[in-house]
Amino acid sequence: MEAVQLFPEGDCGLLAVCGERIDDRVGDRVTALDVAIRAARLPGVVETVPAFASLLVRYDPLLTDYDTLAAAVEPLTARTRVHRRLGGRVVTIPVCYGGDYGPDLAFVAQHAGLTEGEVIRRHTAPRYRIYMLGFLPGFPYLGGLDPALFTPRLQNPRTAIPAGSVGIGGQQTGVYPVVSPGGWQLIGRTPLRLFAPDRPLPYAAGDRIRFVPITAARFAELAQKEGTV
Repeated sequence: MEAVQLFPEGDCGLLAVCGERIDDRVGDRVTALDVAIRAARLPGVVETVPAFASLLVRYDPLLTDYDTLAAAVEPLTARTRVHRRLGGRVVTIPVCYGGDYGPDLAFVAQHAGLTEGEVIRRHTAPRYRIYMLGFLPGFPYLGGLDPALFTPRLQNPRTAIPAGSVGIGGQQTGVYPVVSPGGWQLIGRTPLRLFAPDRPLPYAAGDRIRFVPITAARFAELAQKEGTV
């Protein structure tokens, strides 16, 4: 596997490119380097931001500079050359599929040539890796969607998607943690409050998400507890 490449990113960032594709092996390299840099507590580092195939390291330019940081990070990249799956949490997210909760489930089923029940079964089968968070606070970009469920985005995006909506966009699936415009096909919704400014997210990049189907009655019960009614 190719060596990790380091590049300056603006005036206070270092970008470590670990590969050129989206897969578990490259994702493991990103995660391993992220863990190594945070454990090293390098002077001036403000935060690390993992993505599909790269890691952004933000630093305080008053405390360090790119050359100094790159010299410290370069030896740590060697640790990503050994392929090993790093342990991450498995976060369970209950989802009520179809109906008002997933208005595009029928279209996804039609596009795939499957029944709605089979779409749900296939969607809940994997444990999806969280490659990165972005677009919205806490929006997880997930890998591992069954290719049979790949579905094109809406031609005309919605202006407001309910918080908790689970959608499919092209080759990916994800959850909208807050109300937002969006063009993904909505197949369900979770009653959980995934994002709140006063508490940490229930997941992070490198964790895995498992979707579990629930009934509308169970959705209402959990939504009452979560305050997401």
